[in-house]
Amino acid sequence: MQTLYFNCFSGASGDMLVGSLIDLGVKLSAIEWELGKLELPDKFHLHANRDQRQNVTGIKFTVHDESTHQCCGHEHEHQHAEHSHSHPHEHAHESEHSHDHEHAHEDADDGSEFIHEQGHEHSHEHEHEHTHGRNHEEIRKLINDSALSDFVKQRALAVFQRIAVVEGKIHGVAPEKITFHEVGALDSIIDIISFCVGIEKLGRPRVLASPLVEGTGWVDCAHGRFPVPSTATLELLAGIPLTQVDEPHELLTPTGAALLAEFAEGFAPMQGLKTEKVGYGLGTRHLKSRPNVVRAILGEVVEASTTAAEEQDTIVVLETNLDDLPGELIGDAQEKLFAAGALDVFYQPIQMKKNRPGVLLSVLASPADADKLADLILTHTSAFGVRRTTAERTKLRREIKTVTTPFGAVEVKLGYRGDKLVQVAPEFESARKIADAKNVPLQKVYDAARQAVS
Repeated sequence: MQTLYFNCFSGASGDMLVGSLIDLGVKLSAIEWELGKLELPDKFHLHANRDQRQNVTGIKFTVHDESTHQCCGHEHEHQHAEHSHSHPHEHAHESEHSHDHEHAHEDADDGSEFIHEQGHEHSHEHEHEHTHGRNHEEIRKLINDSALSDFVKQRALAVFQRIAVVEGKIHGVAPEKITFHEVGALDSIIDIISFCVGIEKLGRPRVLASPLVEGTGWVDCAHGRFPVPSTATLELLAGIPLTQVDEPHELLTPTGAALLAEFAEGFAPMQGLKTEKVGYGLGTRHLKSRPNVVRAILGEVVEASTTAAEEQDTIVVLETNLDDLPGELIGDAQEKLFAAGALDVFYQPIQMKKNRPGVLLSVLASPADADKLADLILTHTSAFGVRRTTAERTKLRREIKTVTTPFGAVEVKLGYRGDKLVQVAPEFESARKIADAKNVPLQKVYDAARQAVS
């Protein structure tokens, strides 16, 4: 299966992730063409420069905001969105767009390759500028009204929805009321759209990521100083393992966290990936212990052998503690989780704070279904959060077989370890149907089915 693995040993930001995709072969001109489908009121152009971080060569992706004459370095993203309970936006657009695309390819004297640049010329009359940020509804409208593909629209909207939910939780505001500041700024919008475009251009591979790391220290936010990781980053990565390293900087930005949380099916060491291409996206920092890069590895997941592939896999374990949900609603949630594709759902009694009895709800899921099932837990139980861990599972190769017994045909499940049969389990519903029809004890049907296999 075509797989894209992000090795985030030095954190991740939106521009670093986009840079890694460009280094893998996504053309900047293709990203520019897609961005041209947005009715962005800003004047900007893009840079994708080949540079180095601690002798590692890669792509530094930069958005140049011509209205402020700044190349956005994306280190500002730790400044979180403020909010407003009433934030109307009035636009008077006499929008005559003239997209003058100027392309230039040249090699810089210092050896770093200047790959591409595009100028977007917009003629707009605004009743206000977007220096204050954009609210969630503005961004949704911007994306929905564009001519972007359905895939890019859906995934970009999902990323912004994640951020809006998190910011709403932090500030006690409904997600639709949130105004994005840094994450709603020009460069962050471009980073998110560009990443979605890049994934589509690569053929929509399955996305995986390494365990994530973050630095230490403090960041200055609109609401004061907060320790790293930032509040938004922590919320976006709920259920995803995060480790701090000895670097006194923010390494993982909210935009980077939101993109990885939305796209990555799992966060674990690389396993069985046959490398085809490797790309490096560069950050702006020069760190003491590691190069400030994201490494993107594109390849195919190969199976060492049929037996090994069938006996081992990776699953996600979702857990939450419940102490205020009636038993019948827990049962209802269990049924819905199974119907949505959970591998297993079970609960056990636990003792919670203030001596309250509670229930530990556990769900085993495939990495592809983990986000969907976590959302279902949050929707259909009283949980305020879901813990997520990735586990390696060793399992028997399974086969369903119908055997003939003196009472009739019964289905049995066979479990093989390699080529050796080690488990025989009659299927309950099949055996019970025969037992009821023949009016014999269920145990006799079980024994007959097992004997028919041996």
